[in-house]
Amino acid sequence: MRATVKDVAKLAGVSPKTVSNVINGVVFVRPETRARVESALAELDYVPNMSARGLRNGRSGMIALALPDLLRPYSAEIVHLVVELAHERGWAVQIEQTAAEPKREFELLSKARAYLVDGLILNPVNLDDSAVMSAGPLPPVVLIGDVDQDLVSQVAIDNVAAARDMTKYLLDRGCRRIAAVGTPEVPRGSSGAGVLAGSAEGPGTAASRLRTSGYRQALEEAGVAVDPVLEIGLDRWRPEGAATVVGKYLAEHELPDAFFCFTDSLASGTISALWNAGIAVPQQTLVAGFDNVLESQFMIPPLTTVDFDRRAFVAAALDLLGERMSDQNTAPRRVMIPHRIVERASTAR
Repeated sequence: MRATVKDVAKLAGVSPKTVSNVINGVVFVRPETRARVESALAELDYVPNMSARGLRNGRSGMIALALPDLLRPYSAEIVHLVVELAHERGWAVQIEQTAAEPKREFELLSKARAYLVDGLILNPVNLDDSAVMSAGPLPPVVLIGDVDQDLVSQVAIDNVAAARDMTKYLLDRGCRRIAAVGTPEVPRGSSGAGVLAGSAEGPGTAASRLRTSGYRQALEEAGVAVDPVLEIGLDRWRPEGAATVVGKYLAEHELPDAFFCFTDSLASGTISALWNAGIAVPQQTLVAGFDNVLESQFMIPPLTTVDFDRRAFVAAALDLLGERMSDQNTAPRRVMIPHRIVERASTAR
């Protein structure tokens, strides 16, 4: 039988209310009393009945965070911040990996409707595939990332502007043949024009389309022709994929002046491929990334990259979620987080 609060109270010699105060951590309890309660909790292997708690106050105290790929360093940093900042608000966090599968998003939305979690932070990679668009009435949910929608509140950065700024930075360094690593995979013989500009149509993820759009805009503004040969598509944004694809690219094409990689993970794979090919960075070609993950400053050479304040990003998402949890009739809001370019040795001449 599951131990109850009354069982713990009896063993510790305190009231059930004191046990609740210790468990919830919101009311001061004398250290000696807390120690007795915590000892009783451990002895009875007490597990809070979240369903019963939810019936009493309408809240489980749990939110869910769903990211497409937990292997990415960027995901690890987002998870760390969500757990840290949610804890400050008194919320526990359930971590999920969607693998960009709408079915997993549907499952999370169902949990929220069943009051197993109070709200969701989702990071869909494509709006047209996301359960948010077809799941009917939504529980409290906030989107983070790059899809363009107005159904629910969202936190994002301006991917088009950020990619345009990084491409312009490389152009200002004297580069003209700039390869983009992470563009949407398109049928051979097609440039992919007309499927970008932030729409939910066409191949690739929302981020790949938006960043490709910004890359192309910068080239066009500088009077540099867009060359489809310099757009290196990937189906998954992982370093091993970039290393393989860029390695093959180097064997078949002239070395570009620079590589603009759409994540820092792709940049690490690109630098590995260049090293294997005996090509020095930045002496023979420049490399830039996107996201400024912790490891980017420790790459060899340290990586120039697009940065944004991830703590502000996560705090905004939690604030928006809190609004939706308090009042589901609150109008959706979009918060845009500013970006900047962090210059390091990988683009030094």
